[in-house]
Amino acid sequence: MRVVVTGTEGQVARALFERASAQGALITAVGRPDLDFLRPETIAPVIRAAAPDVIVNAAAYTAVDQAEAEPDLAASVNGHGAAAVAAVAADLDVPIIHLSTDYVFNGDLHRPYYETDPVGPVSAYGRTKLAGEQAVSAATRNHVIFRTAWVYSPFGKNFVKTVLRLAATRDELSIVADQHGSPTSALDIADGILTVCRNLVSRPADDSLRGVFHMTGSGFTTWAGFAAHILQESARRGGPQAQIKAIGTIDYPTPAKRPTNSRLDCSKLLRVHNVTLPDWQTSLRACVARLVEEHSVEGKVQ
Repeated sequence: MRVVVTGTEGQVARALFERASAQGALITAVGRPDLDFLRPETIAPVIRAAAPDVIVNAAAYTAVDQAEAEPDLAASVNGHGAAAVAAVAADLDVPIIHLSTDYVFNGDLHRPYYETDPVGPVSAYGRTKLAGEQAVSAATRNHVIFRTAWVYSPFGKNFVKTVLRLAATRDELSIVADQHGSPTSALDIADGILTVCRNLVSRPADDSLRGVFHMTGSGFTTWAGFAAHILQESARRGGPQAQIKAIGTIDYPTPAKRPTNSRLDCSKLLRVHNVTLPDWQTSLRACVARLVEEHSVEGKVQ
């Protein structure tokens, strides 16, 4: 199964590379300079040359706060870029899996969001990601849109790595405690994507496999709870330690408004694709252990 992934440096793209061999998939990641969403003419030739069985659109503009100052750039990548990739998928008659976000919702509900709940993004980033969803669904029926949230991994920039870095130099970290969601390992996302890829390729006529799905780690917490668990696991392994000071969103203003409720109901994904991601604490434990060990090894080399 040949899976072409847009983006080469993102957390999910790198996780797909790591997980692919265990699941019998061949991953080809395409990105800048060969494929550049800001140069739309590069998209179709590069993807066509890779001869995909499935396309995973993982490339995105993810600087949530910066998007408030650069909405046109974010729209070019998250909206127009997604549309161009979906058009290639339609032309090749192959499935496309598009990664989206909880930011398409306003976060005001007092329960986890279903796929059928009304959308209403409150940030430029959320609006551009919603535009991407709409473009993909308009371009081809043969699509799966995954909304996920609070993604972390051993790769790139993410909340887990930031907390560990800050804890190495500070005794106390102030973390928001009134936003709720599900920490989600990019490695778990990759496993889920590859399973869904196989389902789509093996059952091309099954329309029930297509559509919008939520995919996050199992269970819920707050950013403060997430941070506390990161540092608890770090301390167990001799890594950085610090105290967590719980604060409110009002005490940590940002250019982009964050959803208060990022909880997503993932039962549809289990029902249709037989995919459920592990408990967030279990996956986080493995990630922290890996990061602490990698830091320890790097320290010895230095």
